[in-house]
Amino acid sequence: MIDLPLVARGKVREIYDAGSDRLLLVASDRISAYDHVLPTPIPDKGRVLTQLSVWWFQQLTPVLSSFGATHHLISASDVPSEVAGRAMLVRRLEMLPVECVARGYLSGSGTVEYSRTGSIRDVPLPAGLVEGSRLPAPVFTPSTKAEVGEHDEAIDFSAVVSAVGAARAEELRELTLALYSRAAEIALDAGIVLADTKFEFGLAGEGLVLGDEVLTPDSSRFWPAATWSPGSVQPSFDKQYVRDWLTSSGWDRVSPPPELPDDVVAATRERYITAYEKLTGQKFA
Repeated sequence: MIDLPLVARGKVREIYDAGSDRLLLVASDRISAYDHVLPTPIPDKGRVLTQLSVWWFQQLTPVLSSFGATHHLISASDVPSEVAGRAMLVRRLEMLPVECVARGYLSGSGTVEYSRTGSIRDVPLPAGLVEGSRLPAPVFTPSTKAEVGEHDEAIDFSAVVSAVGAARAEELRELTLALYSRAAEIALDAGIVLADTKFEFGLAGEGLVLGDEVLTPDSSRFWPAATWSPGSVQPSFDKQYVRDWLTSSGWDRVSPPPELPDDVVAATRERYITAYEKLTGQKFA
């Protein structure tokens, strides 16, 4: 047990009070899908999420600095020993009530909406796109930030303006797309297509701060670049594998989710670690 006051327990992490201006974020091995926390953990998942986030914060600092922004990470080493490797000491922020989603490729819920309307919310897209298509340019498709057990809902840009103001909304859109574009370049150099991802931002005073986790297999779609082929669901290094298994299992997404079989657990762990190793060029410890 950590000898700090528990502030919140999310789908996959606990947040502890580490002082007046600091929090301790501890990533568990829990995995969520379709707004449910699954009963079966994925070994080492929390370590992958934490260590990959730390790496990405370092890679993206120049982009953040160019916008006068920063990230919330203080230290990943000055943490209690019992959570070493899966915890980050971070700045306490006033989090903004928006999930900042960037898409460079059509996939998932984006494909569903596009096939119905030809757009994703208020972002029109050209005709003829299919699952896995690369978009002409990355797009900003924000969503609500749901509580545990609730569903993130895609929102129009006007809803972001209503939530945070026009100037801040435009800043969020520009920074989200800049971060995505740089991350996509880094990923492609490592042989991975970054199809989409989500960022969360908070405020420290008036300055924007990138918070939460960043560019992990939980918050992003990672596809092997060598096999990318529009027109079908892509192989991936993320939790889409778990979503696909849940769909094939016949689970109704309402009743308690089923236990994951051992082979699905092992294959999911392998995908998360592969994403870490390919992106960072480092062996997962």
